[in-house]
Amino acid sequence: MTEIARRAMAHRRAPSVRRTRVRRIVVITASVLACVLALGGGYVAYAYLHFTTSVHKVEGALPAAKHTAGPKGQAAPKGVAQNILLIGDDQRPQGMTAAQYQELSTTPDGGSLNTDTMIVLHVVADGSSATMVSFPRDSYVTIPGYGKDKLNAAFALGYEHASGTQDQKDAAGVNLLATTIQNLTGLQIDHYVKVSLLSFYNIAKSLGPVQVCLKNPVHDHFSGINLPAGVSELNATQALQFVRQRHGLPNGDFDRVVRQQYFLSVEAQQILSAGTLLNPVKLNNVIGAIGGSLETDAGLNMLNLAMQLKGLRGSGIHSATIPLGNPSTSMVPLHGVQSSVDNIDTAALPDFFDTVNGEPTTAQRVAAAKPAAPGSVTVDVLNGAGTAHGSSDALATFKSLGFQTGQPADAVMTKTTTIYVPNGQEAQAKAVLQYLPGATIATTAQYTTVTVVLGTDGKMPSATPPAAPPAATAPATTAPPASTPAATPAAPPASTPAATPAPSAPPGTSNYSTATCIN
Repeated sequence: MTEIARRAMAHRRAPSVRRTRVRRIVVITASVLACVLALGGGYVAYAYLHFTTSVHKVEGALPAAKHTAGPKGQAAPKGVAQNILLIGDDQRPQGMTAAQYQELSTTPDGGSLNTDTMIVLHVVADGSSATMVSFPRDSYVTIPGYGKDKLNAAFALGYEHASGTQDQKDAAGVNLLATTIQNLTGLQIDHYVKVSLLSFYNIAKSLGPVQVCLKNPVHDHFSGINLPAGVSELNATQALQFVRQRHGLPNGDFDRVVRQQYFLSVEAQQILSAGTLLNPVKLNNVIGAIGGSLETDAGLNMLNLAMQLKGLRGSGIHSATIPLGNPSTSMVPLHGVQSSVDNIDTAALPDFFDTVNGEPTTAQRVAAAKPAAPGSVTVDVLNGAGTAHGSSDALATFKSLGFQTGQPADAVMTKTTTIYVPNGQEAQAKAVLQYLPGATIATTAQYTTVTVVLGTDGKMPSATPPAAPPAATAPATTAPPASTPAATPAAPPASTPAATPAPSAPPGTSNYSTATCIN
């Protein structure tokens, strides 16, 4: 049975069958942070030799990233930020014992190829901070060569349609997943790390109890978790149950993503503590628990990454989730079955990743630009307000001001009047903003000219600019309306992450500790 067929059947399985499988687990960020922080903390030569002999390197994975990674075995040049794709799947490593299956509350059925945990770890150039950006497994995306599907299907599709050795299949799966994320976000993926669920359990076991805090008591028979409200100390089995729970949480899968981010932040802070870094026995156990279950691209050098992150502190570890649309979920037909998917706010993605990378947002770039002369600017107007002659009236005003104008057209109704800015046209957008004060600014590759979408907020261009043009507001929280409802803005061009870190936590990110209580 192919993975595609297996996924289609999974939607029709009875709950009693689903309960026997660990389908959604966070396993990889803890591994990466554990090993790089441990390697950077002391006993480097011994620890590195002990670690690298067991890590599996996959040739052919992420070959396009070698210009950033440098020669094989070397990390990116100093002063360069990095994006590392962290992948957790549901496969069971060979050689798991019956006792391990029982401890992990799972079954020896081989698991699946679906990557149920996908996180991009963005490391700033000087290593002083790292942001874990989570991608919900059900994110509805375009997978190159396969059309629309859930993001967690990308690796499986690449793997199953490749021929050759196990490594060649793994490389194909990783490359398709990385390409899908790069097309969606505009980020460059420099490296990847993939881990099985057994690694997560072993790391948690080697670290010892981890403290978490819950707002409310939980008792979920699907994951097996049973905890009171307040602070609890989790053993390895409870840790696995904690990060995989989604039933009984107010926001389901989205709260589970928060659980994962929270646990990883708390665990990373425990690794950074003197109790781990200055304890050679415990440090050795942590490194030993990780190595045998890690798979990476051939260019990733963990020691160099550890050295880059040697100044990282718990307060420098941030978490975020890609922005979702409104509504955040919907039902779509996938492989002959109606399936729930997560809708991504594609219009908000560029500014979201600008803040993560420490770069100015589109609104900030427009505010800083010198306005172009109206005669050099072509502006289009779409009517998303539902009013009569809205785009015609707005275009007439712009034309009277000397702008080049397009033809009036309608758009899907929207609340917020928005100026959409093609890449590199900030000066042209600034000229339009002078006559449309208070409009929201957003970036997109969908339009080739500066495009105004009128909203029900009633904003219209004025023939007289204000004495001091207002600063542009933040981007809209929904995808840009288009004259064709099915249109989806293309991903922004790929670019190298900023080399200058943000001075503080990026907006929209969280820094968790045990002082924080979550659902």
